[in-house]
Amino acid sequence: MGTPQELKPAKYFAAFLTSDVALVPLVQNELGAILGAIDGQSELVAWTASKFYERGMGANLLRGFFSFAALRSPAELTALKLASQRIEERFRRQDGDGRQVNLDPGYLDSFKVVLALTKNANQRIYLNRGIYAAATLFYHSGGFHGLPYTYADYLWPETLAFLTRLRAVYLEQLRQIS
Repeated sequence: MGTPQELKPAKYFAAFLTSDVALVPLVQNELGAILGAIDGQSELVAWTASKFYERGMGANLLRGFFSFAALRSPAELTALKLASQRIEERFRRQDGDGRQVNLDPGYLDSFKVVLALTKNANQRIYLNRGIYAAATLFYHSGGFHGLPYTYADYLWPETLAFLTRLRAVYLEQLRQIS
């Protein structure tokens, strides 16, 4: 029989999607007010995964990621997803016609990348308050690997490189607090 143990803290990040580069520092400030200091940002990459967001957000979308310095409990994922939705609402177009930014917080630990989502699916685990968790990437054999349901942009080389760097930072942070 196993003995329940508290999990080690996780490294949080937020994926963002926008067509307005001027919003990036504003969103960064909003997220920083919730999650603390930002310790990393990916390059912005043209969104080519689908046309899904164009109807509500427009064309020429860019994908990027922020990471946060403080390690936090994985149990905070629901609260952070709900907070990110409030940020999206603050940046909604004045005419109410659509979002200007899409935010998806998540975390990584030594073994996986987990995203917070609002839609149920067969591989998602209900957390609470309408939020689900999806283990999206798994770390083994020296790198992150996806599954059949992994979003295409999480398999992009730029995303994998960012998350691999983030994992190295995380592991060093764990060594320093041990």
